[in-house]
Amino acid sequence: MLLALIAHKRWKVYHLDVKSVSLNGYLQEEIFVEQPEGFQIKGEEQKVYKLKKALYGLKQAPRAWYSKIDDHFQDLGFVKSPSEAALYVKLVDANSIIIVVYVDDLLVTRSDEKLIKEFKVEMLKAFEMKNLGLMSFFLGIEVKQDHGGILIHQKKYAREILKKSLMEDCKSTTSPMNQKEKFSKDDGADKVDEMHNRSLIGCLMYLTVTRPDILFAVSILSRFMHCASEVHLQAGKRVVRYVKDTLDYGIMYFHSHNFKLHGYSNSDWASCIDDMRSTSGYCFSFGFGVFSWCSKKQEVVAQSTAEVEYVAVVAAVNQALWIRKIMTYLHMKQEESTQIFVDNQAAISIANDLVFHGKTKHFKIKLFLLREIQREGEVKLLYCKTENQSADILTKALPKAKFEYLRQKFGVCNSKVKEEC
Repeated sequence: MLLALIAHKRWKVYHLDVKSVSLNGYLQEEIFVEQPEGFQIKGEEQKVYKLKKALYGLKQAPRAWYSKIDDHFQDLGFVKSPSEAALYVKLVDANSIIIVVYVDDLLVTRSDEKLIKEFKVEMLKAFEMKNLGLMSFFLGIEVKQDHGGILIHQKKYAREILKKSLMEDCKSTTSPMNQKEKFSKDDGADKVDEMHNRSLIGCLMYLTVTRPDILFAVSILSRFMHCASEVHLQAGKRVVRYVKDTLDYGIMYFHSHNFKLHGYSNSDWASCIDDMRSTSGYCFSFGFGVFSWCSKKQEVVAQSTAEVEYVAVVAAVNQALWIRKIMTYLHMKQEESTQIFVDNQAAISIANDLVFHGKTKHFKIKLFLLREIQREGEVKLLYCKTENQSADILTKALPKAKFEYLRQKFGVCNSKVKEEC
């Protein structure tokens, strides 16, 4: 989300690394450690050391470090987001500086270059740090920043998946999943090595950080990791073959004249053969590449297609509320309602109608929160035709033409040919 906002404002994001991060945290508890073998003091072998500062491997170390860096940021005038504990903002006149913390990595962006320089000077006074310049690589994600926007991809990581699964020379495919394929726990096929299958699916799950086009297939296969058969393994390998075909693909964010938060919500109908539960899917963007997406099995067995869609919309609305809170904190408050597009008119009618009737008696009370949120004007459900429903790619296997159309609509494109986005 932050990268999408930065690309819209044509800012740059910088990467700082704190050295020996765990050694910077002071402990609040009394913790003792034994003298290391071979380094015991003669005659005092029964004594222990009392720690003042954290050590690597100590379970209290991350909390101690976060407490230290949190106090330092507040001393510098930063305010922590109540909705996201790792996000800090400092407003100086009309300019702002934004920081995201991930353990020892700091991502910094600003509206004024001078603020970045002042921040680096202040941080160097308190910590030993490494200035990595413009963010280019973070947690396995490769980031390219230029005047055209920001592109994120995991090409290097995808190559490692191919190498690890011994599929570097495999035949590629143009879609991650067979359109008519259904999976079951008891499909009659031979069982496979669970460890190998879990490793494959686990690798693919991290790839979905920048590849929402494979999320549905990976989400489906992750449900069978404890009872994987040859059918599930072959389906997983098909996803890898698709990854090979789209090795250079990632998500592109760029400036848009129609900057507006909007989302799509969709679901399938009783797709799981084993328990007849459905899959919810949603995605959000500012009009130039999705930054938030989800494909998840519903917790209830829906009794109608309207209920399936309604449950999916509630999940999307909860995410929209969180995004709106973050935007308000970043001084980008959306005054108008966030539009969420749904391709089921019955679900929209239930969300607007304040009267309970036979078809909604079995709904959980928490689902009716949506009516209150709509009344307050924070979100607004709008109908869209099925052919325009972007979240379809997160809830079902699609024909090749529609899959490629929605993939492009998501902002997933070839990193070598940005102009195609």
